[in-house]
Amino acid sequence: MSFDTLNLQPKILKAVTAAGYSEPTKIQLKAIPEIMKGSDIRASAQTGTGKTAAFLLPALNLLATPSANGSKGPRVLILVPTRELAMQIATQAEKYSKYLERAKTVCVVGGVPYHSQLRNLSRPYDVLIATPGRLIDFINQRKINFDRVEMLILDEADRMLDMGFSEPVEQIVNATPSSRQTLLFSATLQKSIIKLSEKLMDNPVEITVDAERAKHENIEQKLHYADNLSHKNSLLDHILSDKSLEFAIVFTSTKRHADQLVDELADKGHHTAALHGDMNQRQRTRTITQLRNGRINVLVATDVAARGIDVQSITHVINFDLPNNVEDYVHRIGRTGRAGAKGTAISFAAGRDRHLVKEIEKFTGQQINVSEIAGLEPSPQKYSSRPMQRSRFNSGSNRRSDGPRWGNKRSSNSGGNRSNSGGNRSNSGGNRSDSGGGRSNSSGGRFKSAAKPSQGRARRPHSTKR
Repeated sequence: MSFDTLNLQPKILKAVTAAGYSEPTKIQLKAIPEIMKGSDIRASAQTGTGKTAAFLLPALNLLATPSANGSKGPRVLILVPTRELAMQIATQAEKYSKYLERAKTVCVVGGVPYHSQLRNLSRPYDVLIATPGRLIDFINQRKINFDRVEMLILDEADRMLDMGFSEPVEQIVNATPSSRQTLLFSATLQKSIIKLSEKLMDNPVEITVDAERAKHENIEQKLHYADNLSHKNSLLDHILSDKSLEFAIVFTSTKRHADQLVDELADKGHHTAALHGDMNQRQRTRTITQLRNGRINVLVATDVAARGIDVQSITHVINFDLPNNVEDYVHRIGRTGRAGAKGTAISFAAGRDRHLVKEIEKFTGQQINVSEIAGLEPSPQKYSSRPMQRSRFNSGSNRRSDGPRWGNKRSSNSGGNRSNSGGNRSNSGGNRSDSGGGRSNSSGGRFKSAAKPSQGRARRPHSTKR
């Protein structure tokens, strides 16, 4: 079945074709006809199923018809949990609306200066994509008029609830016309989502699409058991010395640990930077640009901040801490092996993480190879009874002694010391998850010294000369 059967406007179909899409996905086939009927829907669909287009295409189709309301403000309001997701959706909206005359999109998210967003809001626009916190600020300042809102979309609603946005979401919804159409998309339709949807919707149509789980056959997955935080650090140091490693993302469970790890890796000679939720959008964009340009080769990131990273040169993903849910594991390892390239995903696990490993293997339908590095083995008989695979690299003789290979590829103005300007709030909540909840998986407990907040600037290796 083609997109032609979905009764979308010809200009939208032209944009879809230009984007290289010929057949709709399952969620698009189920959701688009119901949305175009005017029904409220609550849909369960994972990232990667095509859900963004499932709500964007009918939303843009709505904009193809002029509004009868002559007031200012958005006709379509899209609420999302993170600024990265907002930027992704804005990019998709611009792609699908490029042939439409009335489809101006504005983003309102945290980490971006207020004055630039106020300037955009003062001009005519049709689609508003926002994170709840910043949108509440503008609502309280009476800077946005919701009288024209015809469609309200909540994307990744479960993530918004996990981040504590339940009350802000309800406040925003109550500010929109009761005649609006409401669409809710979530990875799962858990009780809290059902309860929220019952407050916001009238007789919603429920749509469920099973996740099409990627096999990641081009990604080699490995698991290393670690006794403690020091053991994890030794494993990481060894892996980063692997000559096959070109660019890597190291995932941690807390922002504080991400900053601390960046400092430690810089001391050891790596070109590295952090990416987490306490950084503003300019800092995040600069960090990703540095990764793409090769100015850094190790990015230390948290889950929320890393959503949407698309850098095809990533050769390794390292889970310093395992994620709290299996979907995040799939999302993490999908940062490598892009565009059909080979990739390596390495996870560190403590003894208490064995149940998480089993859940990941059950979800993905794949067994993760348990590996050991000579000289860095975990305590005997402490972990899995599954047979171990020896790494082809020893911890001693085969280890590179000349440090990272990036000194001659690094720009001379890479910004050695991180600036303390920028006004970011303190990371004093060290074991708090970047997504707003969940326990830390770090094996080392509390850190002895507070890390300096990252300003998104790449770290040069410290000189050994004093």
